[in-house]
Amino acid sequence: MANTETALKEALASIEGATGAALVDYTSGMALGTMGSSKSFDLNVAAAGNTDVIRAKMRTMEHLGLKAEIEDILITLTDQYHLIRLLSGRSGNGLFLYLVLDAKRANLAMARHQLRRIEETLEV
Repeated sequence: MANTETALKEALASIEGATGAALVDYTSGMALGTMGSSKSFDLNVAAAGNTDVIRAKMRTMEHLGLKAEIEDILITLTDQYHLIRLLSGRSGNGLFLYLVLDAKRANLAMARHQLRRIEETLEV
């Protein structure tokens, strides 16, 4: 089982095009761990903002009466992909993994697969 720091390091090392990763508590909007942030991109600010995205989607699903669970949310920008993966299981309740990818180098299918694998080994 991997701790937060190990999981984030693995995400950056094993996922082609990954430039930043974070583990975030979406009940508070606080990042529990970040890796790869730069001066031009603050992962803590992104973590808080993406918390709002998750809350809005959950509210919408509730209003629609949808019972399915969110696996991940993808936001595409002209030069980046932002992948948000909600953690399942008892220990991951209320948490998500956030991954920033360089759109020119990333393979989204492989990134989703790798992030799912990392989630399975993460112990919070």
